[in-house]
Amino acid sequence: MIVQQNTTAEPNKERNSVHRQGPRKFLVIVDNTPESRVAVRFATRRAQHTGGRVTLLCVAQHDDFQQWRGVEELMRDEAHREAENLIYEAAKAVNEISGILPELVILHGQTAECLVELIKSDREISILVLAAGASKETPGPLVSSFLGGAAGGNRIPVTIVPSALSDTEIDSLA
Repeated sequence: MIVQQNTTAEPNKERNSVHRQGPRKFLVIVDNTPESRVAVRFATRRAQHTGGRVTLLCVAQHDDFQQWRGVEELMRDEAHREAENLIYEAAKAVNEISGILPELVILHGQTAECLVELIKSDREISILVLAAGASKETPGPLVSSFLGGAAGGNRIPVTIVPSALSDTEIDSLA
């Protein structure tokens, strides 16, 4: 379920077509990890250099306390406020780096499930940008999840950016 969606672009008339008529739309997951900042910067620079757009997705996650309705609502509201803070900070960074006004999407649930849902529902998304985790054991939970089972019905390419890149390196690569 899309809770908040601000779009700055006109809807694509060919929404069901794989071939897009407009600029590429780069999708980035916003969370409180250092990898997220790297992915946001890379997607922003790619969009800037290619005349594209940026969509930021932040997932508000909260525990399910169905037996205590009031507690569940408070937790949901708090998770939503945290997601808003994260996505507004990322949107500010996108705008400061490139002058682009990104599309903002806040969903509630599990990140991998919300990501797949958004990609299926928004046919204008062209590329998913993820940053690999710094751990030597795994590339990070989101990259592992999406490239594993969650990618089964994926219709777009995924760009995985090394999280150890500096801003200068990102800018020169993008």
